[in-house]
Amino acid sequence: MENIKKSFTRCKAEKRPALVTYVTAGFPTKEATVDILLGLQRGHADVIELGLPYSDPIADGETITKASMTALSNGVTIESTLQTVKDARSRGLQIPVLFMGYYNPMLSYGEKRLLNDAKEAGVDGFIIVDLPPEEAVRLRNYCTKAGLSYIPLISPATSESRMKLLCKIADSFIYVVSRMSVTGDTTGTLNADLPNLLERVHTYSGGVPAAVGFGVQSREHYLSIASIAEGVVIGSQIIRELSQAAPGKEGQAVEKYCRTITGHGDSSNNLTREVGIIESLAEAREPNGSLTQADKVITAAETNGHTNNLVDQLEALNADPTDSLPMRFGEYGGQYVPEALFDCLVELDRGFQSAVNDPNFWEEFRSYYPYMGRPSPLQFANRLTEHVGAGNIYMKREDLLHTGSHKINNAIGQILLARRLRKTEIIAETGAGQHGVATATVCAKFGMGCTIYMGAEDVRRQSLNVFRMKLLGAKVVAVDAGSRTLRDAVNECLRNWVKSLSTTHYIIGSAIGPHPFPTIVRTFQSVIGEETKAQMLELRGKLPDTVVACVGGGSNASGMFAPFIKDSTVKLLGVEAGGEGLDSMRHAATLSGGTKGVLHGVKTYILQDQHGQISNTHSISAGLDYPGVGPELASWKDSNRVSYISATDAEALKGFKMLSELEGVIPALETSHAVWGAMERAKTISKDEDIVICLSGRGDKDVQTVADELPKFGPQIGWDLRF
Repeated sequence: MENIKKSFTRCKAEKRPALVTYVTAGFPTKEATVDILLGLQRGHADVIELGLPYSDPIADGETITKASMTALSNGVTIESTLQTVKDARSRGLQIPVLFMGYYNPMLSYGEKRLLNDAKEAGVDGFIIVDLPPEEAVRLRNYCTKAGLSYIPLISPATSESRMKLLCKIADSFIYVVSRMSVTGDTTGTLNADLPNLLERVHTYSGGVPAAVGFGVQSREHYLSIASIAEGVVIGSQIIRELSQAAPGKEGQAVEKYCRTITGHGDSSNNLTREVGIIESLAEAREPNGSLTQADKVITAAETNGHTNNLVDQLEALNADPTDSLPMRFGEYGGQYVPEALFDCLVELDRGFQSAVNDPNFWEEFRSYYPYMGRPSPLQFANRLTEHVGAGNIYMKREDLLHTGSHKINNAIGQILLARRLRKTEIIAETGAGQHGVATATVCAKFGMGCTIYMGAEDVRRQSLNVFRMKLLGAKVVAVDAGSRTLRDAVNECLRNWVKSLSTTHYIIGSAIGPHPFPTIVRTFQSVIGEETKAQMLELRGKLPDTVVACVGGGSNASGMFAPFIKDSTVKLLGVEAGGEGLDSMRHAATLSGGTKGVLHGVKTYILQDQHGQISNTHSISAGLDYPGVGPELASWKDSNRVSYISATDAEALKGFKMLSELEGVIPALETSHAVWGAMERAKTISKDEDIVICLSGRGDKDVQTVADELPKFGPQIGWDLRF
């Protein structure tokens, strides 16, 4: 911490801004990283942010994301990065080094262990881009005790009240995000409102310096920001320089670039240039230079003594006192997102609470029941029941809804919410394509622009639904990155949402993501379980004994299970995608085979490796091919209220086959997992017990996939459809 403070103090005495540089550990190679760090020092960088690569970086643009993927393929871990810093220190690196990255790898490593090891290696502090402030206070105090710095991030979207508290936890400097975007934005211009943002930061920071990043590429930018901030952060452009450097010359390349930025490579060191828009606006507003004068200086001792008060204030910012909707379900949930998204989520939460407490909203929602096809019927599966030979199996026919699945419930609810929030554009992710079709449908109905992000592999195996979305007027963007599935579509959605928060609503399709998304999705999908309860009471005079649903992210399961949670006599069974088996590592059974972690803004069970990197998943079903699960479903697992099992690809095909042949209903492959689970459950109960399956979607979209997979699985399950 002290080294960082000394660097900024020295720069102030030299009447120049600190140059804060970012590079990804292990890019372009592990072997080159030490030379790169030393090259940055020779180039007169004042602070180095050393990026810890992560498999799912939702705040990063293409440049840094590719660098992270390269580093991971090079075998970079936190352990190897700690060794890199040790090696660099032994070779003469003296300037401060910060670890910058995402929370999950650090959580997996162990927070206190990481702080101790970082201190020993010569690391000076941390920037964690997706850590909620209430947890940042706790981690910041751990850092302080270890003599390390914790640097908060502030964005143009940060509210005044939140900014005050973030400034209070700053000790060495504050990272100010210059624009609403991801890293590496190359528009070439800086945010003209930046002086206003810096003025607010300086007002509350108590003299702690501010460094501006995002979109800084040139010496012109560097000098323009120098008039209003104490530091300038450059990252993506340095990564680009490294990409173009000859092997073995990376250190020289970054040294040359940094000298160009700071002017140390210019013999004349001429500072004469055209005045930039940033400084001209700053000078027009603050001719007496009072911009950087703080009203009060808050010492470290003062902030350390008010930790609990800070936590209380931060938590108060994230919850309305009248809020009955939990941000967390036990230890799961939360908002692990970049700072730029926080206040948008607050707006969404308040808008949602206003809507659900407004009878007129629900009246409007129900007015679309005929359009949706609600109520969906509850039907007795007599031939499937006879085949199993035990229990009575009923089908809740969400597959008969408009667009062919339960996804229309959430899509209607959220587009009505988007209209209340005065949004004009809609984005969404999709795996199997059913949520994409439902979202495209409601956008067509309500005349709103629609962009659907879909993994390139899912585009291939769900080509019919891609064409349906395009027929409905949606733009479909294939995400050809990572595993090229649903997880990557969510990453891309979150990145693009940051760029257009004022006009765009993200209709997330599953019970995943940061608060309030899991609650929003469960609320609109709970119509499934509520109708099922009423229909069973009318049909059988009692509640079902068991309710079964497939589980991917959890949209249909949360909607089906939530109304039954307090009915202790009803057993709840979730069936996950077992792929090729839980011992194969090719599955998507998060609750059966995962561990606790953070993914896509939420703490829950995830599939990850020992280093906290997200694992690739596999399922014959595109809609279940996801390495996380909704936080409420995770809490139901821990409380033992819901039991979870997994069905392999072959077992899911058995369910697909039996329902098709015995009931004349072709189910979605997602639903087929639940059909198999219900059949297995029925074998263990008496003949007078009732089981209800949530038939979440129809299988038209999956017919080609089944045909392609039958040569492999047909012999295993006794199914031969050859002519």
